[in-house]
Amino acid sequence: MLTNKTILITGGTGSLGKVLTRRLLSGEMGTPKKIIIFSRDEAKQHEMRVNYHNLRSPTEEVIYNNFKQLLEFRIGDIRDYWSVSAVLRGVDIVFNAAALKQVPSCEYFPFEAVRTNIEGPENIVRAIRENNLPVETVVGISTDKACKPVNVMGMTKALQERIFIRANIECPKTRFICVRYGNVLASRGSVIPLFHEQINSGGPVTITTSDMTRFLLSLDQAVDTIFGAIRHARAGETYIPRVPSANVVDIAKILIGTRPVKMVVTGIRPGEKIHEILVSEEEANRTIERDPYYVILPILPELCIQGEKQKFLGREFSSADNVMTPAMLTETLTRHKLMVDEKITIDGELLR
Repeated sequence: MLTNKTILITGGTGSLGKVLTRRLLSGEMGTPKKIIIFSRDEAKQHEMRVNYHNLRSPTEEVIYNNFKQLLEFRIGDIRDYWSVSAVLRGVDIVFNAAALKQVPSCEYFPFEAVRTNIEGPENIVRAIRENNLPVETVVGISTDKACKPVNVMGMTKALQERIFIRANIECPKTRFICVRYGNVLASRGSVIPLFHEQINSGGPVTITTSDMTRFLLSLDQAVDTIFGAIRHARAGETYIPRVPSANVVDIAKILIGTRPVKMVVTGIRPGEKIHEILVSEEEANRTIERDPYYVILPILPELCIQGEKQKFLGREFSSADNVMTPAMLTETLTRHKLMVDEKITIDGELLR
């Protein structure tokens, strides 16, 4: 599928970018010609480069011959059109993982979120259009917070989806598709690493509200969704993984176990939802099942296949649905080695 393709991962030094890179290097989607990691953080690029070359010391310099390697690193900013235009030349497949994704940060610095999460995708589309670049596919990485958004992060990600969907009209030679998924287990800034740190510090564990639920999936399941979209998505479609959810209080109780650690309800943070939604009521009327995914068909009629009969979902897909029992949740956390007694890593850093 991706054999002899040049692949660009924007924001490639993040949690998703690293797992996506590992999976691409495994050869399960074919053998790429080149994988380009594009980000503005030189320290994270250096760390990832050192790990890729299996060097014993992080002080060893490995930037030499960078452009001759299968895995190539490029310093640049998704916000800068000229930087994006330069890195896209010769690229076949783009995974746009560059984002500001922390909900409170986006609330306090909303225009910074606009610049990364909206102007960044627009720069990709503009570069392809204005330079007539023969990019085959662009995958926009989105979030459940883009569905019926109530926070800045979700609002900007919702607009990213619309920018990429509309781009299929002005750049018809390129397939623009999206994936949308929920809370990723043990990713930086998510609830499980926070609970680990609070428990290891003796508590208390902070709960924003007792009835909050969240979708749970692993980074590998997120990549599975991306690969499913690459294989089967039509222009303008959005892929949604059909994953279970959990009550946040249950997560805290299971991680605490028998330890003498208290839970404290602190109230909902700025821009936070009680339940996350992956498919809204409005979207459900153009959402189909394509096992093991839900697929939201394009909102623009120009991109729809006329006369094709479909069975639509017809109902909202929320984290309040299919909540795992404590036993199921315990099995999930144990299987992914996320119990407090386990040593877990985030972005290559040992949590404890």
